[in-house]
Amino acid sequence: MVTISGVNKHFGELHALKDIDLTVGDGEVVVLIGPSGSGKSTLCRTINRLEVVDSGTITVDGKPLPAEGRALANLRADVGMVFQHFNLFAHLTVMQNITLGPLKVRRTPKAEANERARQLLDRVGLADKADVYPSQLSGGQQQRVAIARGLAMDPKLMMFDEPTSALDPEMINEVLDVMQDLAREGMTMVVVTHEMGFARRAANRVVFMAEGQIVETATPDEFFDDPKTARAQDFLSKVMTH
Repeated sequence: MVTISGVNKHFGELHALKDIDLTVGDGEVVVLIGPSGSGKSTLCRTINRLEVVDSGTITVDGKPLPAEGRALANLRADVGMVFQHFNLFAHLTVMQNITLGPLKVRRTPKAEANERARQLLDRVGLADKADVYPSQLSGGQQQRVAIARGLAMDPKLMMFDEPTSALDPEMINEVLDVMQDLAREGMTMVVVTHEMGFARRAANRVVFMAEGQIVETATPDEFFDDPKTARAQDFLSKVMTH
């Protein structure tokens, strides 16, 4: 579904991504973990061209990333994105947030878009919240609406950029549960997260990054039980002890 070859990205003097090679298979769940500033979110954002790479190539579903215009809009319709801070439109109801993309980009008939939105709200446990505004929801509820909004476009791929890091602890699991259901159903997912339990349960592959590089790639059991590199061992010793 995604092929990343020789990708480099600079922010001024900072070499944020260094010769990244990564593939994501159809139906695969790839979880990116690593210390803050390691390039995980930047890599995630290059896949739908929210960040433009300096060199290298990225293809999604066999097609190179378009530069701009209608082709880029179509790509972004196929790649759902869930951000750390929800990014819902405050002046629109939950239903309007979810149906906006299908109506404007996919040109879905309104009745069909509304019906799909209701199905998705039911799926994320928020069937009774269609007509409220984001400010009337908890953080966990807003993030579940954001996931429903991404799914409303029937994407080929869902990207999650630290979707739980802005949430109170008791709200984290309600979002991770929805994501785990998606993984079980075969949705292709790239997830940047600090939630090691989720990585262990839901990932097909864990990709460990540090200082802009992919240091280690392994199955969850291999990575958490027997990390091969000193950098991964050091990271896990710090995050798994508490």
